[in-house]
Amino acid sequence: MITARAAATFDPVARSVATARAFVRDTLQGWGYTDVVDDAVVLTSELVTNAVIHAGTAADVLCLRTEDGVRVEIADRYPEREIPLQTTGLDLGSLDSENGRGLLLCAALASRWGVEYSPTRKHVWFQLDLPDRPVGVRSAGPLLPVGLLPVTDERVRVAVVQIDSEGAVAAWNDDAGYLFGYPADQVIGKQLADFTAWPQTPGTSTGIADALRLSRWEGSYGIRGADGRTIPVYGSHLRVRDPQGEPSTVCLLVRDYERAVLQTPVRAPVSDSAESRKTDPFEVFIGSPAPDDLDGLLQRTVERARDMLDADAAFLLLATDDETELEVRATTGLPSARQRFARVPVEAGTGRYGSARMPAVHEDLDAVPGAVPLLGNTGMRSVVTVPLKVEGRLTGSLGVAAEAAGRYSNEEALRLQFAADRIALAVESARLGELERLRRGSLSFLVEASDLLAGTLDRDQTLALMAQMTVPTLATWCAVYTIADPASDPELSYVLHEDEDRIDGLRSLLTRISPPEPVRTPGARVWAAPSQAAHEAALRTSMRSIGIGDAGGLGSTTRTTLATAAAVGGETVVLPLVARNRVIGMLTLGKPSDDHFRQEILELAEDLSRRAALALDNARLYSERTAISQSLQRSLLPPGLPAVPNVEVDVIYRAAGEGNEVGGDFYDVFPIRDGAYGFAIGDVCGTGPEAAAVTGLARHALRLLAREGFGGPAVLERLNAAILDEGTRSRFLTLLYGELWPQEDGSALLKVVCAGHPLPLRLRQDGSVEPAADPQPLLGVMEDLELYEQAFTLEPGDVLLCVTDGVTERREGTRMLGDDGLADVLAHCTGLTAGAVAARILRAVERFAAEPPSDDMAILTMRVPEPQ
Repeated sequence: MITARAAATFDPVARSVATARAFVRDTLQGWGYTDVVDDAVVLTSELVTNAVIHAGTAADVLCLRTEDGVRVEIADRYPEREIPLQTTGLDLGSLDSENGRGLLLCAALASRWGVEYSPTRKHVWFQLDLPDRPVGVRSAGPLLPVGLLPVTDERVRVAVVQIDSEGAVAAWNDDAGYLFGYPADQVIGKQLADFTAWPQTPGTSTGIADALRLSRWEGSYGIRGADGRTIPVYGSHLRVRDPQGEPSTVCLLVRDYERAVLQTPVRAPVSDSAESRKTDPFEVFIGSPAPDDLDGLLQRTVERARDMLDADAAFLLLATDDETELEVRATTGLPSARQRFARVPVEAGTGRYGSARMPAVHEDLDAVPGAVPLLGNTGMRSVVTVPLKVEGRLTGSLGVAAEAAGRYSNEEALRLQFAADRIALAVESARLGELERLRRGSLSFLVEASDLLAGTLDRDQTLALMAQMTVPTLATWCAVYTIADPASDPELSYVLHEDEDRIDGLRSLLTRISPPEPVRTPGARVWAAPSQAAHEAALRTSMRSIGIGDAGGLGSTTRTTLATAAAVGGETVVLPLVARNRVIGMLTLGKPSDDHFRQEILELAEDLSRRAALALDNARLYSERTAISQSLQRSLLPPGLPAVPNVEVDVIYRAAGEGNEVGGDFYDVFPIRDGAYGFAIGDVCGTGPEAAAVTGLARHALRLLAREGFGGPAVLERLNAAILDEGTRSRFLTLLYGELWPQEDGSALLKVVCAGHPLPLRLRQDGSVEPAADPQPLLGVMEDLELYEQAFTLEPGDVLLCVTDGVTERREGTRMLGDDGLADVLAHCTGLTAGAVAARILRAVERFAAEPPSDDMAILTMRVPEPQ
């Protein structure tokens, strides 16, 4: 009967062989079939090699668990393979042949095996039966002096937690409540994944959900306690089923440093063959297959170093490029605060063992407190550390520690140094490979960031981009502070967390503490205030929550506070945003509880902060100049339209060019004296700021001259002289100027002068359209002008339409709207209000061509309403 299965497919590349070995090893160890792991790995290695190397195809590996053993099936996809005849018999090949040895091994090691062929596949399987286990002792340790026994707390507490088939907590004993701070009624029914920090140990590839489905699992991870901190634990999981057949998992958990209570003794391989004697010392120490990634290699190293010297903890640190600091990259048996990327100095003191460049043995750390900063407050008493060197250059430091004093001597230091010498080159090679990948990724990241930041001049969007580029690539959360001017205090402008549910709590926390001090010094500096404030808030909240009844539970505020403490409880760094020799803000990056930044990430963040600071300052300057420009432009437009008795007046104005509110076209309607109103619509040659300057001159001169009592021709002649006085800055101007007198009978008397401007059109009630004036010379060209005004009356229901050439010269290809097209549109506007007429003209202009208008445009309409 098959009780479990696991399957994977491996690409036809050489590294797939090692990956397949690891897959089979992990699967069988997870099922508890350690007795047949070695044989299964050997057979899998040979058969997968045949598939991916010799056959050159992908390999499908299937592991099947039975009550008596395990069956492994390997299939390749080689359609050109010749199918053997049943009468031929299978030739296993010679011992010296490069191929066929997998089948020889199957015949030698497997309980049963076989080969199946099809036109597209070759299928090899083998069965390994479990050996009969005699009754008696399975494993035992040597008799040790009392002083060498593992150290525990005052009483060993073993948390017993039962997890149902859905991953929810079904049972929670008193020791679990003591260790993690949750009473049973607060956790039963909730998912175990809600309380776990998985994995605690880097390099663990199995997830919590996968581990709970395995028949047996053992290892390290973390449980988030009620105070928001992560508690490292060592767990042993056993999957069982009840009489009704429902599966569940029983978890035994102890503190990680008390793992000896649960940990299964490592079975040392025993081999005396010639092949094992020729094995590389590196493989002897690390094991085979050696991890092909740096994190896996370092984690395997500290675990093997701990086991080799029977230690309680081990750690490995890598040196920075300048060899001034060591960065924690792998630990085992230490609290989570000693996890990766914490930094310690290479030269810790002036004493005999003050430098990480030399081997050091400390028999009792209590006698020399602070000698090994990494082990402060961990309970470790004796420690031995050795350097990792490549060609005389320090590349790292390897250490093991025990909770008992006097455990280590120079003999253990020599053994550990021997192992360090064997792995130093491999560690350095893997580290350089990782650095190269990081640098390539950093360059790509900075190029993309520069493109994104250069693509906007909006301040708010720049702030959002800064945060989104750092989270989660560089940090778990980010906050941007801005400084308006040197006299202003930093202001919290943007907050982002990789979990959107944490943003509000994070913002609330940051607003309650003082912002970081703005410092121009480049580089990242540690800011402890957020972590301290988060832990204090979590402690106060946890104390208030003690005594909540069965019906209470943790409130939403309590959960938010604890979650925020976990999210902000790690290392926080501040990078200054400096642009144009001024600090304009700070970029704050943070990690969750007990997590640290690696040096390469901080260097990348520093490069990003320089680019972001310049982009943010550019956005600020653009915003300021845009505000000034828009303010000046708005001053060139009329403040509003006056209310003209018995006459409807409406205007639509559009300036060409992004960010322009005023161009070369302009309009104005203003009172001259009692009962008289002036109106104008004009077009200065060109667009943009230069044309807008002449616009301001013309509009203000018209108002001044008209109110001085000059008639229409005199007003335009004096305006013409003023434009010519501008010299090289002058521009010619087309202008329609008129004066309006509402009459008692409901009509309106108009006098107009059309100086080179498109003629005004008059719409009568019967739908006829005709020009309301004759063309005359434009302004700004000749000194002596002879202009005259023309008078006419608008009867009730009549409309006067005045436009600039941006309307009549609207084009699409060779087609142009023109005067005739405008007249046709106006002819269909009888009965409409002045505003409706202007809107219909605008729609006709916009729909005439697919492209947006490229010229300034003004539409002025006046209508005498019909009597009610």
